Amino acid sequence: MILWTIRSTSKRYGEWGIKLKHKYRKVNKADYAHLKSKMFFRLLGMVIIAFIVISVLYTFLWRNNGGDWIVSIFRRSFRIDYYGALGLYQQIFRNNRNIIWMAAIAIIFFILLRFFLNWFTQYFNIINQGIDALLNEDESEIQLLPEMSAIEKKLNTVKQTLEKRKLEVQLAEQRKNDLVMYLAHDIKTPLTSVIGYLSLLEEAPDMPMEQKTKYLHITLDKAYRLEKMINEFFEITRYNLQQIKIEKEKVDLYYMLVQLTDELTPILSLNGNNTILKADENLTVYADSGILARVFNNILKNAVAYSYPNTEIIISAEEQNDKVVISFQNQGQTIPREELSAIFEKFYRMDEARTSNTGGAGLGLAIAKEIVSLHGGSIEAQSENNTIIFTVILPQPV
Repeated sequence: MILWTIRSTSKRYGEWGIKLKHKYRKVNKADYAHLKSKMFFRLLGMVIIAFIVISVLYTFLWRNNGGDWIVSIFRRSFRIDYYGALGLYQQIFRNNRNIIWMAAIAIIFFILLRFFLNWFTQYFNIINQGIDALLNEDESEIQLLPEMSAIEKKLNTVKQTLEKRKLEVQLAEQRKNDLVMYLAHDIKTPLTSVIGYLSLLEEAPDMPMEQKTKYLHITLDKAYRLEKMINEFFEITRYNLQQIKIEKEKVDLYYMLVQLTDELTPILSLNGNNTILKADENLTVYADSGILARVFNNILKNAVAYSYPNTEIIISAEEQNDKVVISFQNQGQTIPREELSAIFEKFYRMDEARTSNTGGAGLGLAIAKEIVSLHGGSIEAQSENNTIIFTVILPQPV
């Protein structure tokens, strides 16, 4: 029964460790072989000790002079003659032999069981100490008994995972704080310009129309830039507070992509960029149309922001087996490998974005990745030879 309990417990620990890693695999049965062997030999030792104790008692009390020793005790205790003590011995011990032996065996069993439970519960105390170590700031590894190496590995895996997530949270928070600092600093520039040009217009009512028109145009551009920065502050707050929920339906993917490119036409025309769509007009996808459009919009805006002037942005979409693959290709400065791996992290902006008008809050691609993941799909980026490609893969219902 005890061995079965340990086997069940180890199985539950194995399943918990698998869920932690988000990978489903068979539990290695040899993980607890050392612990099971130690428990088996401990139980075997207790059985042998119990057998020896009972054998000694039986030999001493029934086979040798144990009965005479008890009779002599009765004679001295109750001050009776030999035959009276012998009769008392016969009445108490011989006539109740089975009951006495059953009681003796039960007492020995419970004594040994007590020792076994004290030994066994030490493992729970050690596990509790290991769990407490997860909450400590100590970077040293958790160490348990050799026979608990499997649990030790799992606890160290959990500790490393928690430390990694803590570090990721700290980095994200630091990036967020840096971003807020950059935005707060950058807001001063367009705001100062707006105030300056409006002050000039107010102080010089007789200013030539051509110069007045020029100042108004500059002021409007700075105001738009200021509005964009303020919206980025709101975007940071919305990202932390909102919980995205999806409602999938059949979506006309071709029409969605056409509509998005049409909406971005004014932005594209500023740098002489244009889009080319390569997709079947009947192509559909099973997704939430509202938030999926946000994914493509974020990717397209990123492509527009970092494309070379007078270049094409190629959008391709096709169905491959049970998946739909959508790619966005643009010509722009090659993204370094170390930055490419972090491009989908929230609040991440490439260095050059901090000093340009194209730099956003660093949330567009992070939100896109989260939405694609909610759809059960994946998103990745590639960049080489001044070519940047974003690829979105979405599953299709069978």
